[in-house]
Order: sequence, then C-alpha cells, then structure tokens
Amino acid sequence: MTMRRLLVLLVAGAALGGCSSWNPLDWFSGPSGPTPAPLTPIADPQAVRVLWSASIGDAGRFVFSPVFAGDSVYAASRDGSVARLDAATGRTLWRVTLDARLSGGVGSDGTLVVAATDEGEVFALDAQNGSVRWRARVSSEVLAAPVVGAGLVLVRSGDSRIFAFEQSDGKRRWVYQRAPASLVIRSPAGVTIAGDSAYAGFSAGKLVAIALENGGVRWEASVALPRGATELERITEVLGNPAAEGREVCAVAFQGRVACFDARSGNQLWSREVSSLTGVSLDASNAYVSDDKGAVQTLERRTGRSLWKQDRLANRQLSLPLPIGNEVVVGDVEGYVHFMARDSGAFLARLATGGTPIRAAPIRLPTGFLVQTQNGGLYALSP
Repeated sequence: MTMRRLLVLLVAGAALGGCSSWNPLDWFSGPSGPTPAPLTPIADPQAVRVLWSASIGDAGRFVFSPVFAGDSVYAASRDGSVARLDAATGRTLWRVTLDARLSGGVGSDGTLVVAATDEGEVFALDAQNGSVRWRARVSSEVLAAPVVGAGLVLVRSGDSRIFAFEQSDGKRRWVYQRAPASLVIRSPAGVTIAGDSAYAGFSAGKLVAIALENGGVRWEASVALPRGATELERITEVLGNPAAEGREVCAVAFQGRVACFDARSGNQLWSREVSSLTGVSLDASNAYVSDDKGAVQTLERRTGRSLWKQDRLANRQLSLPLPIGNEVVVGDVEGYVHFMARDSGAFLARLATGGTPIRAAPIRLPTGFLVQTQNGGLYALSP
C-alpha cells in the first residue's frame, strides 16, 4: 500500500472522528504498521565511544529535542522536568520541575532556556540556575522547540502562528499568522533564525521568510504544490525546521519535494521529488534527508544532484540525518544510531541505546553529538 493511499485512509478516519490532524508515526508504530527492515551485521565496524549518558524523563507521545548552548546541554521531558547538563561530562548542573506538562523540546542561547506546553503556556528560565524569569501564553499547543536569538523568543503554535516575545521580559513584540489548513500533520515544524530573518514552513508546501524586526513577510515560496484528486491526497506540509546555511535556505515537504532557495530573494535554486517527515540538514557541500520510506538521501547542495541513497533502513522511521566528521548519523524507531560514510552512504557502525525511538534530530557537540530517546535517555556519542 502506498504512503499516499495510507494517508487518505488514516486522515479520513481522523476527519470522521472530528479531528483535524494526523501523526503518521502513530500508525507506523502501531500493530498494523509496516515492519522495520531487519538489521544486517556490519563487516569490521568502526568503534563508537559513549562519552556519557543521562536520563531526563519520558516524552510521552511528543517529540522532545535537546539543545546545546555555551558549554551546556539543556533538555526537558513531558512531566515538566528541565535540566542543564555539562556538555563534556553529562553532569547535572541543575534540574527543576515546572508546574505544567511540557510538549516539546527546549530552546536556549546560553542565557535563557524556554519550554512550552500543549495548552500554550511558555516558560522562560534563567540558564544559570533554572529559576523562572517570565511566563507567557500563545494561542494553542506548542509541538516544536522554541527558538532564542536576536533578542527574541520565537514560539510556534499549532494553529499556524509564530509569536515573538522580548527575550528580556517576555513582552510580546509581534505575531505572524496565516490561515491553518483544514487537515494538517501533527508533527513538530519549527522556526529557524538566520541573520535578520526567521524561516518557517507551512501547509500547502509554503516556506516563508519573516523579518525579525516586525514580523513582516520578506518573501514566500513554494517548496511543493499539492497534488491529488481529493483534499486528503493534497496534504503537502513542510515539516521539520528549515535549514539555513550561507546564502541558502532549504526545506522539505511531506508528499512533496526538497528544495533550496536564495535566502534573500526567495528565488528557487533547485528542487527534487522527496517526501520527508523530519526536514533537511546541510553542510558546506551537501543536503541530507531521511525520506518517509526510511532511506537516507544525500544531494549536492549547489545543484540538487543525487550523490547517494542508503535504502537498507526501510520503515525504520529515521530521524533527521546529522553530518559530522566523515560520517552521517541517524537514529531510528528501535533506538539504534546508524553511522554511514559521508561520501558513499556505506554503513560504518551501529550503536543501540535504550530501545525506544529516537525521534528528535541528533545535535552536534564540541566532541561528538547527542541523541535523546523517547523514554528520556540522553546519549553523547563520538565516532
């Protein structure tokens, strides 16, 4: 059964039940979902070091992503726990429990740590000691991690709004709003700050550049156009965080394309047919995507030309790939971290974590990278 046909059946059921959103991972993880491809042994695997490990708490049905800022890692869990850990050793520097149930990862610039709830509450904590500096509210649930930068805290709500708060005191500066689609995918879709702009993707395959100064639209572009005979089939939503690097910003749409644009003008540089639930990552030369079938694809950043495709992880619900050193790393639904050669996609190593899914994107550390599992395990690893 094709992904497009599955989407029609599953979202139709949700619509009949009065819902307006669907999380495809709920079906992938269910008893009737596709079986993850078996893992085959890797000949002469390279060594992987576990630098440290810790636990923050369970994510429930949400996706919690950690953040690295300054010399620390900040992480959170569903029960309201927020912690600061030393990035080099994993030692807990402070840990607090908020009087709320959180619904996504944290954002930080090393001075402020921000988390939010599925009821639209926003908590800003002092990064040095975890005390609450200010609280605010947005219009609906928050699934993606807030972003701290340029003197602002940007919080995206589930009803297609982006709220900008003053970093110092939480005063609202502006709100960007667009009409929400009648049917949406319930998955984290965040905001990326680069220079004097914020970039965010929306339904109907749209990517928007927003002026940080006042929330005005600098440009809007189409990553992909909706296709299909029915409204259900035409769901085309930009997911994950747009990736901004140098003069380019790239994004990917579910049931659509991956595309890169000129960051200043919004002119499209290239696009390719790829469907993803997790977004796109960039390095100096290439773009990396985990598609919704479980393949990792690498494209030349300048032209979009396909360089390699690793398709032996089918149906393993891969995280966003992270290029680091000579490797590309990705997590999967069973808690494995896969290491692939950056130039060919060949498997180099594999490491088992706690056995629960790695939904959040791996994040870079000074000496390696960090993953957070659904049961709250934090693992700092180094090839």
